[in-house]
Amino acid sequence: MPPVRALSSCWLFTAPLALGLVACDAVAPNAAAAGSAAVVAPAPSHASRPERSRAQGAEQRRTPRVSAASLPARAEAPAAVVSAEATPRATPSASAEATPSAAPSVTATPNSSPSAAATPSASATSAAAAPAPSAPATASFECAPGMQHLTGGYCRNVEQTCLEYILGKDDVPDESRCLRYAKPSVCLDTAPRVEMDYCMDTFEYPNVEGQLPRTLVDWTTARQLCEEQGKRLCTESEFNFACEGEEMRPYVTGFERPQAECNIDQPFLTKRLTLQAEPLCLANPACAREFARLDQRRPIGSSPGCVSSSGVRDLNGNVNEWTSRMWRPAPRRAALKGGWWGPVRNRCRAIALSHYEDYVGYEVGFRCCSDGSKAAAKRR
Repeated sequence: MPPVRALSSCWLFTAPLALGLVACDAVAPNAAAAGSAAVVAPAPSHASRPERSRAQGAEQRRTPRVSAASLPARAEAPAAVVSAEATPRATPSASAEATPSAAPSVTATPNSSPSAAATPSASATSAAAAPAPSAPATASFECAPGMQHLTGGYCRNVEQTCLEYILGKDDVPDESRCLRYAKPSVCLDTAPRVEMDYCMDTFEYPNVEGQLPRTLVDWTTARQLCEEQGKRLCTESEFNFACEGEEMRPYVTGFERPQAECNIDQPFLTKRLTLQAEPLCLANPACAREFARLDQRRPIGSSPGCVSSSGVRDLNGNVNEWTSRMWRPAPRRAALKGGWWGPVRNRCRAIALSHYEDYVGYEVGFRCCSDGSKAAAKRR
């Protein structure tokens, strides 16, 4: 039976967050009660509320919403998610068992150093001529210490089919939290995959094992802190590729929800005060007490199993991460990726677009990226 498809999207609204128009990772879903048990349920048999996440890169335009009412209901059909990153277009028919489109087989490794050496053959016109000297080898490229070098082919449009959801409040399936996805994910791109080449911090800022990741920071401050290190905020597509790899895994660890490996699905606690940015909050006793009550971060490096195939850690959970959408006008250049410790989506492709650049969240942090070997070669 064909899977029920929904457009994975967290819709961008120009209205303020207070209107409650967007359900995103930075706001806990109503289905998640404090201390609720992580019970699982099969995916709903009807084309119900779509999962609201949308991955988009610098080349994206808005993706139209697919009406669930127009989709056939199947008792056996799992819910599928289509994550659109390219120009909006009709979704082709594809089953969860379809094979992803071919992509270059490239493994991202820490500080990988590609090099090439060309050796011209000796001149054939004169027996007495000396062999032509070898051309100088291309200078090897290494990311800065504490960063991973990522290369490979990135798919903009991905179909992922959820087979089983977690049960939330009142034993209702929480369609924002999928326990298990079908293998493999399906790349729907008709064009070749986008070649990626960049560096990413191994951990969340400050990228130092043993310390807590920085939170209570707005997008502008996060951007400045990266620039002070000669880096920049990561883009959405860079975050997606680092998390999912060429296999297009829904979660950083694969196709099953990493509840044991990553800091996710902790009890949701309702915020009682509006928190200030750090360090103002920490200097204010009332703000500091409220932050301490809400805080469920884990120290950097304390979740060794929450690691991507490229060696980047904690891309799902622990803290939400600011990313850049520089093709958008201010104050809509910011987006949150990866999820946090709460009972939220915590997937690679999920994206929260409901916050302006000045938003400060107790669960919101960031990490930094930089250009890769191709950009470095152009500068030489």
